[in-house]
Amino acid sequence: MAHLLVVESWVGSMSRLLPRAIRENGHAFTFLTRDLHHYLRSAPEGTAHPLLGARHVITADTNDIEALLPEVERLHGVLGFDGVVTSCDYYLPAVARIAERLGLPGPGPEAVHHACRKDATRRVLGDAGVPGPRFAVREEWADLARAARDIGYPLVVKPVDLCAGMYVRRVDDEAQLAAACRALADFPVNARGQRRTPAVLLEELLDGPEVSVETVSYAGAVHVVGVTDKSVGGAPAFVETGHMFPADLTGADAEAAEHTALTALKALGLTDGVVAHTEIKLTSAGPRVVEVNPRPAGNRITELVRHVTGIDLAAAFVDVALGRAPDLRHTDTGLRSAAIGFLVPDSSGTLEALDGEGVSDLPGVLEVQLAEPGRAVQAAGSNNEYLGHVMAGDPDGPGARAHVETLLDGLRTGLVIR
Repeated sequence: MAHLLVVESWVGSMSRLLPRAIRENGHAFTFLTRDLHHYLRSAPEGTAHPLLGARHVITADTNDIEALLPEVERLHGVLGFDGVVTSCDYYLPAVARIAERLGLPGPGPEAVHHACRKDATRRVLGDAGVPGPRFAVREEWADLARAARDIGYPLVVKPVDLCAGMYVRRVDDEAQLAAACRALADFPVNARGQRRTPAVLLEELLDGPEVSVETVSYAGAVHVVGVTDKSVGGAPAFVETGHMFPADLTGADAEAAEHTALTALKALGLTDGVVAHTEIKLTSAGPRVVEVNPRPAGNRITELVRHVTGIDLAAAFVDVALGRAPDLRHTDTGLRSAAIGFLVPDSSGTLEALDGEGVSDLPGVLEVQLAEPGRAVQAAGSNNEYLGHVMAGDPDGPGARAHVETLLDGLRTGLVIR
């Protein structure tokens, strides 16, 4: 039995998939957090959050890495950790520092830092000749306005250090740019209490569909598990409205996306001990890297992969964190595609009705999760405001997405927000 240190987590699906993967593989874990109530609040009433079923639950200031390192070193001397992981982007750099300090498997801290900072990713990939959008990173308004004119409208405004599409906006002119920058400036501390950098990333608006390449890196080799597609709504925000695995692409497009992702991972140095989710735009000028995320995909993409291939990316994440070869063998699951669609609110108020009765019993449906009436609703500006999701599979081909869209249409007829 191995013993892992889990440092913080998202409170979404991966916060349940990761403990499950640890336990199902016969391991134990210690959970380290600065705010236990963050997880207590996220568990359904009357249930315990799976992360709190750890062998040990320890409170420490996970936002102060310099103080945390010696504290974790002392814990290691008593408890003996074999690996360290997190599913939360905001703590990936800390975990890389901890792994290095304790001599545990994992990617280098510099590689993880570069992947987690969108501006650093752009610079590293640009220096390596990996294709991406034209971009600029600025802090002062006059410099931002000048850089925007140089790139040309429309363009995309991004924070360099937030996740889930927060404050990522399309802007079509200088007035919209100013509004986007003001909104970002009014959010100086992220949801985990970490102070943000004031830098703003401006990028050329890319055309074409977006996909993600799911990979596992071990012993210096990067293994492609597959390519997932993505649908986006909520303009001028970029809210993920659904995914399908595998993406319904030509062989040439899939190969181009995979090659671009591999090139990006190698440029960043993410070739050992990483499960990665690399987002690619298939533009009219060829593939362009959007982001490189050095952790398993969110939005239950890992479950889409598992339903189609039998590969458990959460388990692979645990394996590579322990320095063990992951099981990436495909099995015949009976499905040829699986898709998820999210119920995205376009207005704010209180959820009065959302009727999903009987949906889970329909043919092909794999999961249904819907918000309960009475919940406060905010019009979606990121991936944090979903009212639920539906997941379905297709045993014959790439029909899962169409099936999910039909199911969502039915749910929307019973959706009432006032």
